[in-house]
Amino acid sequence: MQSITFPGDGTVVLTEQPTPVPGPGEALVKIRASGMCGSDLHFLHGSFPVDPSVVQGHEPCGEVVAVGDGVPESQVKPGDRVLVHHYFGCGHCRRCRQGWPQMCETAPAATMAVDAAGGHAPYAAIPASSLFPMPDGLSFKAGAAIGCGTGTAWGAIKRAGGVEDTVTVVFGQGPVGLSATMFATALGARVIAVDIDDARLAKAREFGAVLTVNPRTENLVEKVSEITSGRLAEVVLETSGRAGDDVFTVLGTFGTAVFVGLPGEALFTTQAIYKKQWTMLTSWTCSSVELERCAAFVVAHDLPVDDLYSHTWRIEQAEEAYEWFGRQDAGKGVFEFD
Repeated sequence: MQSITFPGDGTVVLTEQPTPVPGPGEALVKIRASGMCGSDLHFLHGSFPVDPSVVQGHEPCGEVVAVGDGVPESQVKPGDRVLVHHYFGCGHCRRCRQGWPQMCETAPAATMAVDAAGGHAPYAAIPASSLFPMPDGLSFKAGAAIGCGTGTAWGAIKRAGGVEDTVTVVFGQGPVGLSATMFATALGARVIAVDIDDARLAKAREFGAVLTVNPRTENLVEKVSEITSGRLAEVVLETSGRAGDDVFTVLGTFGTAVFVGLPGEALFTTQAIYKKQWTMLTSWTCSSVELERCAAFVVAHDLPVDDLYSHTWRIEQAEEAYEWFGRQDAGKGVFEFD
């Protein structure tokens, strides 16, 4: 089967690999959609080390076609449509039992596209414990997005403790930021979307933002002050990885800031801000428990996750797809498989 790999030198290679056979505890998944994530570009250019022979793609979803030994039918069976939580832990430590295999305390978790085969291929053998049922009404493209970028936005909102009845500022309107704008709006927040790209800001308005601000051409603090009568924001989500200092200029007293974007830098002096009574958090992807809740919320509220995608590709277009994606001047891409 044709599979996408990254040697780490900025090139994309299509390799021919055998169709995997599910081992004990695994299921063979026919991949139906596999999303392109901003992290892919770090893998592509070698700034984050990955096995150069490993199949790329950590946002897949699809259908189970076979299971290995020891997988009970009550867990997963052929024909099931499944979401994929792309980290594989020991399954027994307290973090794995809580749904956080990426924080496995027994050993470093295996991660799809880093040291475990990913979803940029027609099939993948995946631990059955990392597969979760897709609700009816959820498309494979939406399921792929929820597997990482959209799920990451959901996880950040959960880390914030909720955004209902707040003014929430979302820095960055890439796929994660747009998802955060969409979720926060659906949960009852008035969302101010911030980005330096006007096309992304237009998309944010489609996803529910009541105000968009381009800080290159507009005064961010003034705009946030106007809509909040000077109180500033109750919640700020930083998804760009580049706006850490700006977060503090628009966060009101007793506000909560969640830092999601990488590389990210946020500097402060305690003496200058301690009277603000701020809560500052980091957030990393989401748990497998919240992955399922995120999917259910999307369906229950009929949210337009599919609209995050601007481009759909076939696997044989991999080189062209990543040349486009590397420019970072458009939306999100996905590989689809028959």
